[in-house]
Amino acid sequence: MTIPSTSKRLRAGGLAAAIGAGLLLSGCASTNPKDPFEKFNRAMFSFNDTVDRVALKPTATFYKNATPSFVQTGVGNFFGNLSDVWSAANDFAQLKGRDGLNDFTRFAVNSTFGLLGVLDIATPAGLQKHNEDLGQTLGYWGVPSGPYLMLPILGPSTVRDTAALPGDFWGDPWTHVNDIPWRNGGILLRAVDQRAAVLDASNLLEDAALDRYEFIRDGYLQRRTSKVLDTDKAQQRAEKVQEKIDKVQEKVEKKLGVKTPKVDNGDDGAAPAPAQEQNSPPNNPPTPAPVSSEPVQK
Repeated sequence: MTIPSTSKRLRAGGLAAAIGAGLLLSGCASTNPKDPFEKFNRAMFSFNDTVDRVALKPTATFYKNATPSFVQTGVGNFFGNLSDVWSAANDFAQLKGRDGLNDFTRFAVNSTFGLLGVLDIATPAGLQKHNEDLGQTLGYWGVPSGPYLMLPILGPSTVRDTAALPGDFWGDPWTHVNDIPWRNGGILLRAVDQRAAVLDASNLLEDAALDRYEFIRDGYLQRRTSKVLDTDKAQQRAEKVQEKIDKVQEKVEKKLGVKTPKVDNGDDGAAPAPAQEQNSPPNNPPTPAPVSSEPVQK
């Protein structure tokens, strides 16, 4: 493996410059403030959709039907293992030391005991995978996402994530392979494998009666925001804290021999009346006997 040539980095920069020129020429306002370049984005979406229907989807369908499932799993594991290196670097850049050590350990374990990553040994061992990239790192340090962009071939993105693409390309270990046929073949294989993994979901989306462009745009923006803010991890941490609180409460109840009462507010929100003790006078006074109007006979 060697460092990619300068011409490759120039091509990545040229793609960003060409997209920027197209956005300036489009100059179309949108009703969605996060998508001011909707006219350009919809044109790129139509282009990508055509490429997918003509070339990528048929190839992915043949790959999924003709390739054994264990081979597909091995291909996904291999390239996923390589991505753990860049994920670990971005974890450390976001001051997530534990996640960084976790991802680096995943790479080390799967690269040695997992036959260069073909077998995922780390996940069953409790080393969960994190998918971090340079765009998320920039977002962590306060760089705004900017408007939504639909990139040719590459798909949904934002201005911030597009600016981070050259760094993500450089951080992908496979792009450092010196043998060009092997490198390009691996890139194509990874693209086909990733497309095959979402064939069922894309078929459902195509059958649904909705605006696929808006659905993909809104879903992508929400997902990216969630990944930058780590809302999924925050929810997991909250659940773990609640579990610890429940365990502490159970230990206290067992030690004291009491059980914490749970108040049932009911439908109207009113607190229930306290229970009466035995041999205690009722709250309401006894009802007096009725007085008869007839004279008492002696």
